Amino acid sequence: MKSLLQGGPHGSRGPSRYHSHIDTRPRAARTGRPPNHGHPAVAISQFPIKLVSRRMIAPTVAHLSFVRDDGQPLDFIPGQFIQVHFAYADGTPTKRSYSLATIHDHTLGPGEAVDIAVSYVPGGAATALFEGLDLGGSLQASGPFGRFCLMPQDRNRRYLLVGTGTGVTPYRAMLPLLAQAIAERGVEVVLLMGARTPAELLYGDDFRAFADAHPNFRFVPCFSRELPDAPHADVRHGYVQQFLGEFAPGDGDIAYLCGNPNMVDATFEALKAFGLPVPLIRREKYVSSK
Repeated sequence: MKSLLQGGPHGSRGPSRYHSHIDTRPRAARTGRPPNHGHPAVAISQFPIKLVSRRMIAPTVAHLSFVRDDGQPLDFIPGQFIQVHFAYADGTPTKRSYSLATIHDHTLGPGEAVDIAVSYVPGGAATALFEGLDLGGSLQASGPFGRFCLMPQDRNRRYLLVGTGTGVTPYRAMLPLLAQAIAERGVEVVLLMGARTPAELLYGDDFRAFADAHPNFRFVPCFSRELPDAPHADVRHGYVQQFLGEFAPGDGDIAYLCGNPNMVDATFEALKAFGLPVPLIRREKYVSSK
């Protein structure tokens, strides 16, 4: 699923199969900054989550809904993620990070579900974990964590949101906040979303419906291999970074980049070339591991 932030988040170049989890390497490895030895490490508190629904939203991506199973709420800020803790077959503990995909239109209370999107990778330990989890089954989790969020102090005229694969899940969670920014500040939003084929476009119906209801929101799906039948006028054939110039990034923009590390790196360099300051490019790389 997720990764790091540099003015936003993120890690090193990952494999071509990316959208499984967030880069959870130590901060020094992710950012190049030395660890903070001045303060003791804080233990992460874990809690049980119970699977309440499952559906496939792409050939290899599952949309899973969980409730916190200890009577406490699992609320979050759109853009944050949770970590799922489990052990490999040899007993070695490990964890995976998953952005919360729930459309966050109210404060979540006890018993309310949160959603994640999980990429199934052949031979993956997390894939086996989720595929073998029955409805009602429980896992250990922690969080929410992360800073890949819309900032209350933002005064930009436009958000450029760029995502591939499960890297679009934070943007789904952000939709109510984007609607508020559109209504209150007149902000414009462009979502450039990459997928290989229409079958792999995650939450496309949600984003198209939001665009239809909000003229200031433009949804631009970019398909690298196969176009849909009777494509919408905003559909593009190619990779998301190929179409940045169409939107003339620059003064007044804040960009969010999330997904494939190669895409994030290429788009980051392109946005810098357009003159967008690095602090206004917020990044999160999704890398996979077995």
